[in-house]
Amino acid sequence: MVRVRFAPSPTGSLHLGNALSAVANRRFADEHGGTLLLRIDDTDQARNVEGGAPEIAADLEWLGVRWDEGPVHQSSRFVRHREAAHQIGEPDDEGALRFGRTTLLRPDGTPTYQLASAVDDVDFEITHVIRGSDHRANAELQTELIRALGAEPPEFIHHGLLLGGDGTKLSKRHGAATVADLRAEGIPAEAVRAYLDELGLPKHDVHLDLKRLRRLSVDALAALSDDALAARVGVDVSLAPVLRGARDLAEAREYAQIVLEPEHVDVDAAETMARFRELVEAGVEPRAIVRELKAVGGDLKSLRLALTGRDRGPELAAVIAALPRDELLRRSVG
Repeated sequence: MVRVRFAPSPTGSLHLGNALSAVANRRFADEHGGTLLLRIDDTDQARNVEGGAPEIAADLEWLGVRWDEGPVHQSSRFVRHREAAHQIGEPDDEGALRFGRTTLLRPDGTPTYQLASAVDDVDFEITHVIRGSDHRANAELQTELIRALGAEPPEFIHHGLLLGGDGTKLSKRHGAATVADLRAEGIPAEAVRAYLDELGLPKHDVHLDLKRLRRLSVDALAALSDDALAARVGVDVSLAPVLRGARDLAEAREYAQIVLEPEHVDVDAAETMARFRELVEAGVEPRAIVRELKAVGGDLKSLRLALTGRDRGPELAAVIAALPRDELLRRSVG
């Protein structure tokens, strides 16, 4: 039975490199009819962030990465970790316990990452450890520790890292570093998950491709129903036509605000406004209104300003379609 684990530290929103590992573990478990354990590696108290573990769980749920067991916090298993350490050796005069040059128990008796990880992989019968290549150096030591505990080590599978466009460690200066960064940018979860699925288990380091992510964002929004898209933005479904031109959810919210909260601008295009009101009162379809005004040389820029207060934004026909008849007439009066 295949058993894998995803084991982030609770340091805040999920780093995109860790998200890649999470998706890879879920996919591996699904492909082999296996189980995914969510383990929170919180043995280093100095690095833990309050609320970090729930934030990671929320990120995984947002990405659609489910776990079958857990979350298990390593800090809740410190007694078991200490017991296992004493199977391997004895503490020194300071109370620390070492395995070669590696500290397993600190002088205060708390376990280190290396010990806790090895013990938990044994106890939870992990068969495959899938993680970034930055952990490759840990594999030999953890193999030795697991064998010292009388067990067989799992198979270690290391994938390339997700780096910034310049080849350095991914950070906010590259446009995004965490799941929270992309969510704040308005990239829908489906696009992020599709991008990570595309990367799979890269053999070598890969650079974050924000252009590809944004193309996937457009595809993901296009696949949503009007009701679903409006719900994501938090507006009535009547505004769906306006949202359709947006490239991400942040832009969709901006488009909705443009229509719902127009800025007042005085326009000087009386003939265009008069003809526009005639067409609206006659019940002409929005795209036909735009075509008619364009055909007679109407001032469409002024009409956009009258309706939204901005000279750019969602498609003009979509704005007309989203607003009630009375509101269109009111805004076009001036």
